[in-house]
Amino acid sequence: MPLDHTVIGVESEPAERAWTSNDAILYALGVGAGLGDPLRELEFTTENSADVEQRVLPTFAVLIAQSTGRRRWGDFNPAMLVHAEQGFTLHRPLPVAGSVRTTSKVTGIYDKGSGALVTFESVALTGGDEPLVTARSAAFIRGEGGFGGDRGPSSSWVRPEREPDQRVEYGTRPEQALLYRLSGDHNPLHSDPTFAAGGGFERPILHGLCTYGFTGRALLHALCGSDPTRFGTMHARFTRPVLPGDTLVISMWAGADGALFQTATQDGNVVLDHGRFNFAKEV
Repeated sequence: MPLDHTVIGVESEPAERAWTSNDAILYALGVGAGLGDPLRELEFTTENSADVEQRVLPTFAVLIAQSTGRRRWGDFNPAMLVHAEQGFTLHRPLPVAGSVRTTSKVTGIYDKGSGALVTFESVALTGGDEPLVTARSAAFIRGEGGFGGDRGPSSSWVRPEREPDQRVEYGTRPEQALLYRLSGDHNPLHSDPTFAAGGGFERPILHGLCTYGFTGRALLHALCGSDPTRFGTMHARFTRPVLPGDTLVISMWAGADGALFQTATQDGNVVLDHGRFNFAKEV
């Protein structure tokens, strides 16, 4: 059975998601907060430090907005699916603990020739029915293209020719994926050497959303003065895997209301591309 185009635009049943202060801290540690200096970023990694109020890293929004249920949108080999893009908009700063009701839908299925690109949108609402997070993502499914459909919108993103206005380097730890998986993604590709070898990797790779979280920390500190209330939107494409222990180099080019960004490993391979960041809109 090919991909089911009838699911496009059909909203899922609401799914409840709750998190605690400890969940927010565990996520922050999983994406490198305080790495190398435990006394840094205490507002994201502790809840009881003197004169420090706990805050939540903005990229935790992606986990909050994830739907807990999976709807079928066709029969295909799940091993052929890769996370292609991830973005989100924060409508207000994330609370340290709370709950949301999330709905999701497929927004498009596009023919890329060698595969299909399936795009999604999820909206997380607070108990008062106010939007907290809108997340948009895409999955590329190899072998499911060629059905004669629309190729989808093209990106106008171009890497600026000038040197980056900001560049941040973060090292990841060899056990980074083992820590990040405790935030909910237990895919053995990131922990089981035998499973990773079956996928053609020399060893388990880092979660794409972990790399995304490291990048979000760089944007937060370099562009927002470490203030989550200034963080509005973030979007990027996943282009290459990262191995735990790699160094991530985040390059940023400032604009009027945000920045373009790329993340590469220490050898220059771009792993997050077409990055766009925008500051939160004043309300």
